[in-house]
Amino acid sequence: MTPPPAYATVEEIHAHFVEQLNSALRLTGMFGGEPALRALVEHLLFVEREPEAWEELRGRWEKEGAWSSLGVTGAFRDLVPDRSYLCGSASVYAEFARRRGWLVPDRTLTSEEYAVLAGRVGQWAEEDRTWPDITAEFGAPSVLFGGSNPRYGKTLGYLCADLTQPMILFDLWNDGASADAGRDQPSLLAVRRSDEPFRQSFRFTPEGRRRRPAADVC
Repeated sequence: MTPPPAYATVEEIHAHFVEQLNSALRLTGMFGGEPALRALVEHLLFVEREPEAWEELRGRWEKEGAWSSLGVTGAFRDLVPDRSYLCGSASVYAEFARRRGWLVPDRTLTSEEYAVLAGRVGQWAEEDRTWPDITAEFGAPSVLFGGSNPRYGKTLGYLCADLTQPMILFDLWNDGASADAGRDQPSLLAVRRSDEPFRQSFRFTPEGRRRRPAADVC
């Protein structure tokens, strides 16, 4: 008689979903977009026996304006142009993952580095900036949401070990044009803090104000 298969343990299943979520947060498009993030979050909450936490999360996002009929991605579409909102939506899921202990950052800022960033970024972002400007000023991000190709949009997330301090996020845009089109690096659209209500959290750069979808411009 063939013995029954040795299934993965609960711990192994949980670790697998955490690994997959971290990959999907960074390369959301390759995983099928926001539905993949939602599925992985729901799977992890099920494993942790807190499936009701998803509805609580979605209700909070909806109240803050971060949820629409198209999910978090739809909320971003009202504020930033195409090729940037998918990475931005991943960063919203990442803040929840961080507080659940699932997010594995590539770098954690020291308390001193974080204080400098938090204290300077508002005024610094009043001018147009690019991806190299951000990393030259504040170092490599804790999490890069989006691929390394500068021709496409992405979001840079910076965090420290203290969970009471919000993630600081930089939303960048590029149109995917070829090198001869003259846009070598993605442009900074807005800076956000993850502890603020979604729609009020955007500090737009001049380029970000120029690029806002026309229907949302006051």
